[in-house]
Amino acid sequence: MEILVLVDNTTLIDRYFRAEPGLSLFVRDGDTHILFDTGYSDLFLDNAHKMGVDPLDADLVVLSHGHLDHTGGLEPLVKRIIEASIEGREMASPAFIAHPGIFAPKRDEEGRNIGCFIAQDTLASLGEVRLSADPVWITERIVFLGEIERRFEFEGTQAVGEVLQDGHWVPDMLADDSGIACLTEQGLVVIAGCAHAGICTIIEQAREVTGERRVADVIGGFHLLAAPEQQIRATCRYFEDLQPAAVHACHCTGFRATIALAHAAPLHEVGVGLRLRYD
Repeated sequence: MEILVLVDNTTLIDRYFRAEPGLSLFVRDGDTHILFDTGYSDLFLDNAHKMGVDPLDADLVVLSHGHLDHTGGLEPLVKRIIEASIEGREMASPAFIAHPGIFAPKRDEEGRNIGCFIAQDTLASLGEVRLSADPVWITERIVFLGEIERRFEFEGTQAVGEVLQDGHWVPDMLADDSGIACLTEQGLVVIAGCAHAGICTIIEQAREVTGERRVADVIGGFHLLAAPEQQIRATCRYFEDLQPAAVHACHCTGFRATIALAHAAPLHEVGVGLRLRYD
C-alpha cells in the first residue's frame, strides 16, 4: 500500500513541486487506485504528473467533505476526463464516494461561497456517485468511514460558516466530514481531510469500524489551526495514550498544534512529494 501527497500547504525540502492551501492524496492498494480529495485547483494534476502517477487512473474518488479546498479540483478533473474520452483513451469510469451532505451549499461568516462548485449530476455523468452516511468498504483493506460520531467534548463542537438545509441557512457542523482507514500489517493508517469532526474521534471511529486497535499512521489535516489551547492539550493527551507508530499532520493542523504534537507523538515531516509505503 502506498500514499502519495499531491497537494498540501507545503512541499518537501529540495523537491520541486508547488503547494496550495488544500489537500489531495493518491492511495494505491494493489490494483486499486484511490484519489482522496482534489485540493483547490488543477495543481494536483501537475504534481501527480511529476510524481509519475495519473489521477485519471483512479478507480475511485473519495471526498472528505464539501469545502472548496478539498473539492475545487473536481472541475479540472472532470474536464481532463472528458478530454481523455474525446481522444479515445481507454479508462475505467471512476466511482465517487462521499457523505450525502457533500453537495450542500456552504458559506463562510462573510457570506462567501466555500462549498463544492461541481453538481452531483455532473459527476454522475462520468461514473457512479455513491453517497453514504454509513461506512463503505472500498477494498478488503480500505473503508470510507461515513458520518463521524462525535465522541469527545473537546473537539468537533464549532460550526464553520453555514450550510443550506431545507431552504434555510443553519450553522454548519460539518456532518459531511469523514475520512478513510487502511488496514496494514503494522496497524491502521487513518487518512483525514480536515478533521472538522475531530481527529481523535475520526481515529476512534476507524478503530471501531475495522476492529483494529493498533494505529500505524495518521495523515491529513487535524483542523487545529485556530483551536483553543484546551483542545490542543486534550488532543496531545489522546495521542500520548494512543501511541501511534507515526503521525503526518499537515494542511490545517497549524503551527502551535504541530509543535505540541511533536512532544506527544512521533511526528514526521509531510508535504507535496511525500511517498509513504506500508506492508
